[in-house]
Amino acid sequence: MSTLTAPTIEDIREAKLTAGKHILRTPLRRYPILSELLDADVWVKHENFQLLGSFKVRGGINLVSQTSQKERAKGFVTASSGNHGQSIAYASKAFNAPCTIVLPEGSNPVKAGSITAMGAKLIFHGDVFERSRERAVELAKNEGMLFVCAANEPDLIAGVGTYSLEIHDDLDQIDVLIVPVGAGSGASGACIVTDAISPSTHVVGVQSANAPAAFHAWNSGRFEIYPMSTTAEGLATESAYPLPIGILREKLNEFLLVQDSEITSAIKHYVHATRSLVEHAGAASLAAALKIKDSLKGKRVVLVASGGNITTDQLKAVLA
Repeated sequence: MSTLTAPTIEDIREAKLTAGKHILRTPLRRYPILSELLDADVWVKHENFQLLGSFKVRGGINLVSQTSQKERAKGFVTASSGNHGQSIAYASKAFNAPCTIVLPEGSNPVKAGSITAMGAKLIFHGDVFERSRERAVELAKNEGMLFVCAANEPDLIAGVGTYSLEIHDDLDQIDVLIVPVGAGSGASGACIVTDAISPSTHVVGVQSANAPAAFHAWNSGRFEIYPMSTTAEGLATESAYPLPIGILREKLNEFLLVQDSEITSAIKHYVHATRSLVEHAGAASLAAALKIKDSLKGKRVVLVASGGNITTDQLKAVLA
């Protein structure tokens, strides 16, 4: 486990009170087409309907809300593949704090446009997230801003854990909960909440086989750099983070890898079955469910659609 202290279920309940004033309570819906497809009772938690199109906003709001006026005056800086950056930009605006976001070159223009629209300073640096993170750490050191890590932040995990509280508030007797894993904050929150409220629920994490750093760290306990080439930018990390991996190693029941082609197929299933747009990272949970379909037969399954920020070009490529 990381030397940072993992948030508790009480921290997540407190975050729900704090963040609830600034975010949406997203729907949990049952879809007959998906239920038939998987031969199970299938529900979708629609974080793709959340403000800014992603669950991440929950974490940013909770983290910034815990800081002092003095800390906010220094401003925040973070690196992101997009959705986390939107989250910190939104929270900084809500609490009147300066904010700088570092994105990799060629980042999702939907997410980049949203960040600048909220008044944050946007910097493009590096070809992958890790190079952007190095630049953000450097800016924090040189300019006195507060650096916000994308995952090693207890308040961030507590904030994103609130969507799992909503799931268990809205539905009982959940057999399987499937959650996408990038840096691991959302899956960590899901594990903490589910362990406390419904320990019989089997929590499954899923990551792209083309960005498997968290998967391997969960398996081995070692933190190494892995080649990363996934089209799912929300899952695109070269290395894992000690705090979420510590939580996942303790509480996550199962961890799967899926191919990007399987994620693409899942996006199409979401369009057909739910009439909603889910980005590549958010579709990973359905891709995993299809992969382990036989083990889900007859069970009540919740899929987390963690984000909906797919570009028109990405959608055209998927549908083609």
